[in-house]
Amino acid sequence: MDSTSPNMGFKGKMKNYMVFTKFRLSALVIVSALSGYLFVGGSDWSELTYLLVGGLLITAASNGSNQIWERELDRLMKRTENRPLPQGSMSIIEAYTVVVFSLITGTALLLLINLPSALLGLLAYVLYVFAYTPMKRISPWAVFVGAIPGAIPPMLGAIACTGEFGLIPGILFFVQFTWQFPHFWAIAWVAYDDYKAGGFSLLPSKHGKSKNSAYQIVVWSIVLIPFSLLPWALGTSGICSMIIVTLLGIGFFYYAYKLLLTCDDKDARKLMFASFIYLPIVQFAYVFDRSLDVIESLLK
Repeated sequence: MDSTSPNMGFKGKMKNYMVFTKFRLSALVIVSALSGYLFVGGSDWSELTYLLVGGLLITAASNGSNQIWERELDRLMKRTENRPLPQGSMSIIEAYTVVVFSLITGTALLLLINLPSALLGLLAYVLYVFAYTPMKRISPWAVFVGAIPGAIPPMLGAIACTGEFGLIPGILFFVQFTWQFPHFWAIAWVAYDDYKAGGFSLLPSKHGKSKNSAYQIVVWSIVLIPFSLLPWALGTSGICSMIIVTLLGIGFFYYAYKLLLTCDDKDARKLMFASFIYLPIVQFAYVFDRSLDVIESLLK
C-alpha cells in the first residue's frame, strides 16, 4: 500500500516524518558535529546554525533514503514493520520529496559555511545510501563501510570551523570510527533475530552470536582506548579529559569483556547502552578540557 492515509492530521504527519527520518538518531549525530566544532574553537552562531540544521537535514535524507531502499524488507522485521512506508501511511512520492528537499537544503546550508563541509556532507550521504545500505545483505563488511559516514560528523564539525582537513579533524574521525564497531555490533547482537528475518547478517562472525563475534567486539573496545587518548597525547586536550576518557574506556571494555564471557543478550544490551553513554561524554570531555585551557590562557 503506497497511498497516504487521508485521515492523518498534522500531528500524525509530523510523527511520520520523524520516524521516516529517524529524527532522534539524527539529533544524536548532530551532537557529534557540535562537539567537533566547539573542540577546534568554533564560536560563530551563524556557522553553528548552518552546521546543525544542514547536518540534521542531510542525516535525515540518508535515513529516509535507507527506508525507501529497504521498505519491503522493513515489513519482515518487528522493529521496522511500523515505519511509514511499510504501513502505507506515507506514499513513495512523498518519501522521495522529503529526501530530495532535505538533501538539497542541507547541502546548501553546509555550502554557506564552506565547500569542504558541503562535500563531506554529500560524501556521508552517498556512502551511507549507495554503499552501506545495499551491502548490509551481502557481507558483514558493511559495518566497516557504514562506519566511514558514521564517523564524519565530528570531522565535519571541525572543518566547518577551520575550513580545511587536518590532524585534529582526522583524530576526531578515527575516535568515532573505532567506537562504531563495538557500538553497532552490540546492537546487531541484541537485534540478531530481527536482522536475520530481514536477511541481514551484520555480526563479524559467520556464526552470529558467538565467542568469535564477542572477541572482535573486545578487540575494538581495547583499540578504542588509545585512539580516544590521542587528543591528550598530542597536547590538544588536558589531564581532565585524559582521566575521563581512560575511565570510560576501561568501563566500556569491561562490558565488552563480560559479553565475551557470557555471550548473553543481557550483556550485549548493557554494552549497547554503555556505547550510547560513552561517545558524547568523551567528545564533550575534549571540549570542556579545551575550554579550560582557553580560560587559563586568558587569565595569565
